[in-house]
Amino acid sequence: MFDCVRPFFVLAATALLAGLAAPAAAQERVVPPSAEALRMSFAPIVRRVTPAVVTVSAAKTVENRNPLMEDPFFRRFFGPGFGGPRDQQQRSLGSGVIVDPAGLVVTNHHVIDGADQIRILLGDKRELDVEIVLKDPRTDLAVLRIKDAREKFPALQFGNSDELQVGDVVLAIGNPFGVGQTVTQGIVSALARTQVGITDFQFFIQTDAAINPGNSGGPLVDMAGRIVGINTAIFSRSGGSQGVGFAIPANMVKLVVASARTGGTAVKRPWLGARLQALTPELSREFDLKRPAGAVVTAVTAGSPAARAGLRAGDVIVSVDGQSVDDPNAFDYRFTTRGLGGQAKVGIVRGGREMAAAVALETAPEGPRDELTIQSRSPFMGAKIANLSPALADELRLNAEATGVVIVDLPDGSLARNFGFQRGDVVLSVNNVKIAKTRDLERAAQAGSRVWRVTIQRGGQQISAVFGG
Repeated sequence: MFDCVRPFFVLAATALLAGLAAPAAAQERVVPPSAEALRMSFAPIVRRVTPAVVTVSAAKTVENRNPLMEDPFFRRFFGPGFGGPRDQQQRSLGSGVIVDPAGLVVTNHHVIDGADQIRILLGDKRELDVEIVLKDPRTDLAVLRIKDAREKFPALQFGNSDELQVGDVVLAIGNPFGVGQTVTQGIVSALARTQVGITDFQFFIQTDAAINPGNSGGPLVDMAGRIVGINTAIFSRSGGSQGVGFAIPANMVKLVVASARTGGTAVKRPWLGARLQALTPELSREFDLKRPAGAVVTAVTAGSPAARAGLRAGDVIVSVDGQSVDDPNAFDYRFTTRGLGGQAKVGIVRGGREMAAAVALETAPEGPRDELTIQSRSPFMGAKIANLSPALADELRLNAEATGVVIVDLPDGSLARNFGFQRGDVVLSVNNVKIAKTRDLERAAQAGSRVWRVTIQRGGQQISAVFGG
């Protein structure tokens, strides 16, 4: 089972203390020459990086409502005040790292998701208010800014996570279980883990450095003190560390931070405009591939970068700018971290022949989302909806050709969530009336019907349901 590690960080190292020198493009990796070398201390590195590591405290107010009071019978006999909503404050602790002297902090999205108040605790024991600059659930990352910052804060630089190798030494620094700042050491035990199922972009650094609940959001840094990853989850059957932790690579984190620095509230990513499928051993034999690795193109959106580059259904993508691609998750990471502007050289196999296509690195087309929240008493009450566009479809991992109205948010305790609706559901019709725009669904929800006949599309399947009666 995967557990979110609720904050802190990990440091990736190369040669023991050699990395304290100025960062090189690629550090030399050496085996400790003697038993004395093994007793060398990581303390100088820890002293350098810990001032930039923070504890993130997030608080949110939740409403505890007695479900019986949704029934008019109980409200009639017990009165409107019985079992009424009682507010309760929930708190969570995580970790973060300062990445800009002006006060930008990176942490995990799950650490601050839904929070009404967020504060950070610095290494010098000061507690400061922060504001959310950017949230990106797709990568489980968030960027915060220290409010009213009038000083330069200690900050860490990013390294190149693609230079990491299995066996590199790593240190994890964080606040596990809320006991206070803790340092653990291990190695990079695997790279490019894509079958983890934590975020949309699955391409994780795996480490055996002990990380636990409370470590989420901390950096993974190398022996030069550079961030190479942000810890986000552990694999555990007990809830504690069992030597398998996962960190988001720094090259993905840099893309999110770059969007925040430019004032963006959402991450801008390259869009391929094609649906991909994992390559099985059977398909690899059918496509006459040298090894069963790659991503099969199953459909191409007209006018998309993939279409303009000449990609076709049946092509097998095997590399991006010379870096191999094992599956669709690996492609998403490699393509996305190229950033925007210019082109990416995508290696494909077509009919047994190796070819290359130049794919433009540009965002998906955006349209007027016209977002609104349904307020009327209906099965959709509380749901936040928007008009679909290729950009929103890409964000929600939907078919790029999908059109209509989609549910983009469902607050906890909302009637829509209680009725079983999910984020990404496309509403096709309500009471046999086609829903094409958000205002159509808003009007349909105001009808005050006793019976609601709803048709949605979820996961490529059309689902019909009847509510009320």
